[in-house]
Amino acid sequence: MAPSIRLSPATRSLFDEPLAIAVQGLGPRQQVTLRASLQDETGELFQASARYQAGDDGELDLARCPALPGGSFSGLEPMGLLWALQPQKPFWRLVKRDVQNPFLLQLEVFEGHGKPPGRLLAQAQHERAFLRDGVRRVPVREGRIRATLFLPPGNGPFPGIIDLYGTGGGLPEYRACLLANYGFAVLALAYYRYEDLPKDMKEFHLEYFEEAVNYMLQHTQVKGPGIGLLGISKGGDLCTSMASFLKGITATALINGSVANVGAVLRYKDIIIPPLSLNLKRIKISKSGIADIVDALNNPLEGPDQQSFIPLEKAECRFLFIVGQDDRNWKSEFFAVEGSKRLQAHGKEKPEIVCYPGAGHYIEPPFFPMCAASMHLLVGKPVEWGGEPKAHCEAQIDAWQQIQAFFRKHLTGKPSGTSSKL
Repeated sequence: MAPSIRLSPATRSLFDEPLAIAVQGLGPRQQVTLRASLQDETGELFQASARYQAGDDGELDLARCPALPGGSFSGLEPMGLLWALQPQKPFWRLVKRDVQNPFLLQLEVFEGHGKPPGRLLAQAQHERAFLRDGVRRVPVREGRIRATLFLPPGNGPFPGIIDLYGTGGGLPEYRACLLANYGFAVLALAYYRYEDLPKDMKEFHLEYFEEAVNYMLQHTQVKGPGIGLLGISKGGDLCTSMASFLKGITATALINGSVANVGAVLRYKDIIIPPLSLNLKRIKISKSGIADIVDALNNPLEGPDQQSFIPLEKAECRFLFIVGQDDRNWKSEFFAVEGSKRLQAHGKEKPEIVCYPGAGHYIEPPFFPMCAASMHLLVGKPVEWGGEPKAHCEAQIDAWQQIQAFFRKHLTGKPSGTSSKL
């Protein structure tokens, strides 16, 4: 029997779902190298490889066989070939630009543990999709809003969420559509570097975000009375500001967000919140030219920088802080703790804070490979994001569940642990 790769699901799975990988038809205790490859939409290649030894029966099941030292990872890691994917181009991060088309994952089995790999024994392809069948993708161009709404299959209304990304700008849709697969109506909202929106981060007007909130609150497919907010990085402090000043927010989840306004002036009516100032002298550059910016921002509890602390005690919602304790972008854990202190000092409910040791800044949906360093638009050079690949992967899997449970609890009144199909 010729060696073959067995996958479950066989041909297609959602990107945030586990994929079972096994090889059959090998010789007893045969040594092989497995390689996974994936190209992003710009043509950049990501690869991971691992060394294995088949069982006495010639079977190799990644859920039961540990990877041997010498590859991209070692030990029992059923999803290692996905979370350990690394770009061939330095400082390149895996993002999904077109959610309507899946990523194509190539899997190959080579003879032996040599470098370069030996003879090709088996290969397979698998689609890693972002949209569950029946999820509707609706481009939104109403008033000033530039966004995409994802609606789950079936008859609504559904609990609604607005999803914001960070300083990269544009309109990333992949987290929003993955979340919509689980029964949420999710609006991926652009706020700069997209179409006719501002080209740079000088100042943001909360009225723009208010328009998006009102759009969701008035949508027939969105279940009221309030909506949720989900933001990472700069998107996190924008969500904090929205929750603090705008009506109709019930639950706000922040992934490595700040409780101080960062990077741009924020205006709302006659209120102005200045950005937290920073000291460029505190940026350290490594020999390889990568910047460590974790100490660059000033402390929002001291001096004039207190004006950039967002008055989150005004919020009428529940908060969840997801924290990577090895975040090298800024001090996410400090921000979460100070936000919690401020809420409690004003008689508000203590927020949920979930900390992940070994997780870096970009806590993405499950199975996105960790990006250790990439270009930072505002810094103008690659910066380190922190994290240790295996711990970061585990954090992403758990955080994804925590975020869904948080929104399910506060937007539907259903406790977590009820069916994931709302």
